[in-house]
Amino acid sequence: MKQLRAEVLVVGGGLGGVAAALAAARAGRSVILTEEYDWLGGQLTSQAVPPDEHTWIEQFGATASYRALRNGIRDYYRRYYPLTERSRAWVDLNPGAGWVSRLCHEPRVSLAVIEAMLAPYRGSGRLVVLQPYRPVAAATDGDRVLGVTVRHRDRDEQIDITAPYILDATETGELLPLTGTEYVTGFESRAETGEPSAPEQAQPLNMQAISVCFAIDHVDGDHTIDRPASYDFWREYKPGFWGDRLLSWRSPHPRTLEIVERSFTPNPDDDPLSVNADQRVNPGDGNLWTFRRIAARRNFVEGAYASDITLVNWPMIDYFEGPVIDVPDAQTHLQRARELSFSVLYWLQTEAPRPDGGTGYPGLRLRGDITGGPDGLAQAPYIRESRRIRAEYTVVEQDLSLAIRGAHGAVKYPDSVGIGMYRIDLHPSTGGDNYIDVACCPFEIPLGALIPRRVENLLPAAKNIGTTHITNGSYRLHPVEWNVGEVAGLLADFCLARGESPRAVRNTPRLLAEFQDRISAAGVSLRWPEIAGY
Repeated sequence: MKQLRAEVLVVGGGLGGVAAALAAARAGRSVILTEEYDWLGGQLTSQAVPPDEHTWIEQFGATASYRALRNGIRDYYRRYYPLTERSRAWVDLNPGAGWVSRLCHEPRVSLAVIEAMLAPYRGSGRLVVLQPYRPVAAATDGDRVLGVTVRHRDRDEQIDITAPYILDATETGELLPLTGTEYVTGFESRAETGEPSAPEQAQPLNMQAISVCFAIDHVDGDHTIDRPASYDFWREYKPGFWGDRLLSWRSPHPRTLEIVERSFTPNPDDDPLSVNADQRVNPGDGNLWTFRRIAARRNFVEGAYASDITLVNWPMIDYFEGPVIDVPDAQTHLQRARELSFSVLYWLQTEAPRPDGGTGYPGLRLRGDITGGPDGLAQAPYIRESRRIRAEYTVVEQDLSLAIRGAHGAVKYPDSVGIGMYRIDLHPSTGGDNYIDVACCPFEIPLGALIPRRVENLLPAAKNIGTTHITNGSYRLHPVEWNVGEVAGLLADFCLARGESPRAVRNTPRLLAEFQDRISAAGVSLRWPEIAGY
């Protein structure tokens, strides 16, 4: 078996993994980064999810390297795309003019920017990227992880990788069970966390829905796909809390749970620059076509795009029939989630009610070339909830809930290593729960949430930090995952340089202050400015 060694091993090439590898490599460390899908970038690329970000993202509230990623995406469009002069001059260019984000864009663009950011370190040999590989085993010695074995996705080839610091940036916390690191899944009990939104009893298999996204446009002709084998099941499927069939324009409003009817108007003749993607003002999901639109044809010169392109990450593709973590039938549920997405597309093409009284939009065309998936869907499922470490400090609802904290704002952690902001946004879950939505204050990321209670050299670098099922709903979004990964990479470097453990860094005031100064100098904000009206 092939054997490799580095100073830092990052397993998982999503946003957290990319940020971790970039931070450690920039610090001069030898780094190995592994990823099981063809594209690096996770949520932003292989999962095809436009960035979910807070209101002030254009001004502050992100690390310098995340801002460089965002600026790079806009620069890429200005350099290579046939933008209109008006759109090219738009400082805060939103290529898709989607309402969910100020930076809705095609996944391949963020992929190109991520690859460019990593290129100098790959070229120098400081960074080795292994794709497509996933972890299958780990070696441990007491409270330390010695190495991880990864296996090629498509052939019988394994590699043993050893490193003094190992970062778990997988989408589901894959290294936690492999290394015996203590972790939690699903809903914790109210007795354990004290959270007002938690149930009386723990529900470890009650996890947020996953979604398999896909991109579509609308052009002349009939582009109807073959009728999916499971279509009849999904066509009649009616969750008890949904208010209608899942395949319907009617679904619960995430914040009020009122049953609302959304519209669908392909290729509206709207002005891209008039879109105000501020979730406080308008959640933007009234017209599902523009909700997560990733290419607005009016942003480009006449004839460059025959149609807008929109990304389908809508309520009806949420799969909550069963969890995909720590269950024997995980692969069955993953496959059924893909079947649901195909069924939604078929329903859109054949039976979806139109405003003119007709049914179906046969001109809808699946754009697998946009998402890179071999079957036309996104390469990877959008996983909202991971295994989460049993951490030295666990973030709970009381730390950031606006109803609880009020004018005091979120808890200020003495060991803050970053900031973030998003409502607690929980999608329907495998335990039969409806949406849970809790207004939040701008919050901090405590270093204690990145420190396992026992294991010394394994660090979480994605959505697997010490949050609860509830607070994961705020900490799981793009800029926070990047912040977590970046800090994990910088922490590994800091500990290697000083011969100290992550636990010692957090619990030794002198080391903590030195580390916070180090990450601040790298462009990581530790505190929010004073904000009113959130």
